[in-house]
Amino acid sequence: MKIKQFEYKPLAHYSYAIISDGKMALVDPERDPMQYYKLAEENNATITAIFETHPHADFVSSHLQIHKETGATIYASKKTGADYPHTPFDDGDSVTMGNATFTAINTPGHSPDSITIQANEDENIALFTGDTLFVGDVGRPDLREKAGHLKAKREELAKMMYKTIQNKFTNIPDAALVYPAHGAGSLCGKGMSADASSSTLGNERLGNWAFKNQTEEQFTSHLLSSQPFIPHYFGFNVSINKDGADVLSKSIGNVSIQLNVSEIEDDTLVIDTRDEADFKKNHLPNSINIMATSATSKFETWLGSTVKPEEPFYLVASSIDQISSLLDRTAKIGYEKQIKAVVTLSNKDLKQTPKLDVAEFKNNLDKYTIVDIRNQSETEEGLFFDNAHTIPLHKLRENASNLPSEKPIVVHCAGGYRSAAGSSILENQFPNSTVFDLSDAVTEFKK
Repeated sequence: MKIKQFEYKPLAHYSYAIISDGKMALVDPERDPMQYYKLAEENNATITAIFETHPHADFVSSHLQIHKETGATIYASKKTGADYPHTPFDDGDSVTMGNATFTAINTPGHSPDSITIQANEDENIALFTGDTLFVGDVGRPDLREKAGHLKAKREELAKMMYKTIQNKFTNIPDAALVYPAHGAGSLCGKGMSADASSSTLGNERLGNWAFKNQTEEQFTSHLLSSQPFIPHYFGFNVSINKDGADVLSKSIGNVSIQLNVSEIEDDTLVIDTRDEADFKKNHLPNSINIMATSATSKFETWLGSTVKPEEPFYLVASSIDQISSLLDRTAKIGYEKQIKAVVTLSNKDLKQTPKLDVAEFKNNLDKYTIVDIRNQSETEEGLFFDNAHTIPLHKLRENASNLPSEKPIVVHCAGGYRSAAGSSILENQFPNSTVFDLSDAVTEFKK
């Protein structure tokens, strides 16, 4: 049994291919299946099975596309209420592929329909735990109150998770390998280890807080506290994954491209993905600067946190070479159908963002309205400025009107990436005010 882990870093997502005797199974595949097809071809293997551990909230899966293109059987819990062709896979169900046997374990907690896939071949055991068991943590229980075939309150799911951890892994040996669907940086949990992408059940029993001797009340209290924010797109992705997403190439192939644009015809939102320096020099009105300048930038997270599902927008690329990548990244969260067009900008003078005189600002803080757009957990640990107004970035568009705008506005986060988006949001909100981005100069003000 050969196991290959795939990582998509911007969403800290892990997917898996398991090869045995010329056959391949996939677990929680991401939106673009080509990397799995390439691995199958390289190993002269046939993809015969796709396992979905639950309807994912933070990314769009390609399970239905793979089924259509390979004929592989999709396995998912009957509790999912899936609308795509599938074989129910729950406690007691198993399927053999090559020399490996895959068994379903119902492990509710992150969602009511979560399953863990146990793969056995000879003496080797691997657990594909989805968003149930992470390295150092367990999945958050607060994402299924308003989404999915089965809805459950966070308190109910936290109690389910306690029972899952207490009972579902009891008879599995310490040597079993643990392969989760996410690592550190994912919003599907709060305390995942940044040191490893996989583990053993024995190591988790020793080091994971969830396996410690504790009461249900102690467990649920810890699990429910201080969970990260929930982006707008999470419930939307649960619905997409329950139905099964469209074939990627067809879906992004319908998006039009417009080159050398100097204006747009309406007041539709513009998402400008260029570097903040280029954006500040020249951008279209009604633009938000969500940078997609590196392979690891959190573009998907902040796009899905700032823009609501089904809200139309234009997408600005820095060059022709970036267009394909931008479409793929936008499709990772199922937002490609909202794109009115991908555009590149002309060389004409468009809108500019003024540059902050940091020294003048430092000496005259009371002359500015300072807006801290870090997450609540960050601001609770302390403010950079005593008189700052705190609105997390994911809530800024909806709450910006509550800010005073008589003074020049200075926006900051913790390092500069988010403040580029935040300052551009406020620039749109307050066209008659001067809005500055403190950017990475914020490090000069750390207490």
